[in-house]
Amino acid sequence: MAGCVRGVAALEFAFAAPVVIIALLGALEFSLLMFGNTLMEGGLREASRFGITGHVPAGSTREEHIVDVIASNTIDLIDMTTAVLTYKIYPSFGDVGKPEPFVDGLPANGTYDPGEEFTDINGNGQWDSDMGKAGLGGPGDIVLYTVSVNWKMFTPIIGALVSTDGILKLESSIAVRNEPYPVP
Repeated sequence: MAGCVRGVAALEFAFAAPVVIIALLGALEFSLLMFGNTLMEGGLREASRFGITGHVPAGSTREEHIVDVIASNTIDLIDMTTAVLTYKIYPSFGDVGKPEPFVDGLPANGTYDPGEEFTDINGNGQWDSDMGKAGLGGPGDIVLYTVSVNWKMFTPIIGALVSTDGILKLESSIAVRNEPYPVP
């Protein structure tokens, strides 16, 4: 029966269907991931636009309102109860993410070693690989807003393909200069 072709279509479908289904699930999963990331970035942008004004809403703190702005812009795709939101103040935009300056002693290796002299930009009494000082800053300060969240993949199959636990870390940052608002 070498010429028999009955059932070939079913056999081809059995081989191709799992690949096609996984590809479709992957496309949907990554589309949702990118949508969530875009919403998070947009929410952070809107939150920083509020934060630069220095306004403190009645019955709330500035930080609480910033979280609320991000939450309302992410339409519950980003769980703000588990998200980590940080604010760091910098002397200039060029200093964002840079280490505190230090004098490289012996051995001169280009990295900070305990005991080497350094300029404590953030005032915490220790050398830091990021000179930013925690806080929302005052009028005219440069502030880096960062939000990070562990994104749980919706489909276990795709989650297992991209990470061991089905979780990807999403992070978004924006650096802004606070407006010259009056300090109460």
